[in-house]
Amino acid sequence: MAGLKQGEEKERHGQEFEQYCSAISTGTALAQSWNEKLAEECGNLVASEMELYGVDIWLAPALNIHRNPLCGRNFEYYSEDPLLSGKMAAALTRGVQARRGRMVTLKHFVANNQETNRMHSNSVVSERALREIYLKGFEIAVREAAPACIMTSYNLLNGEHTSARYDLLETLLRQEWGFAGLVMSD
Repeated sequence: MAGLKQGEEKERHGQEFEQYCSAISTGTALAQSWNEKLAEECGNLVASEMELYGVDIWLAPALNIHRNPLCGRNFEYYSEDPLLSGKMAAALTRGVQARRGRMVTLKHFVANNQETNRMHSNSVVSERALREIYLKGFEIAVREAAPACIMTSYNLLNGEHTSARYDLLETLLRQEWGFAGLVMSD
């Protein structure tokens, strides 16, 4: 079945539809360019297609730190460097959110180091490493681009699920960084 055209309204009950989208580079490949303007333009492209298909919130960008080569999400994540990750995520966010009504979701907040058993894996991280490595990219993206949403990760962080951590979601994210958007769980 052909892709949906802008403004075309069809009943979707029991019908299968395809939507054709541009394939932008993976997070890792985009980060290797070190080109924030390019990332912002990719975000603008995504936003134009979001408008075309009536999508308001994009569940991206993902910017955890590459810590384990076996992490099933490494292709989505930008880098092992928090500065580069934060700058690229901020640029992509600005590109998408420059279009009225289009929003991004930074994910997976925070320390998502593996896909296998991710709901029960426990990332044990010191506060210093957490702030300087794992959280820094998120902080840069939040402060520089004001994303509309953040998605927590499934994993535990020092024995507690990230989605249940007041210290992360309220104290740090909202009070320290000034995040005013929606927080959702994965």
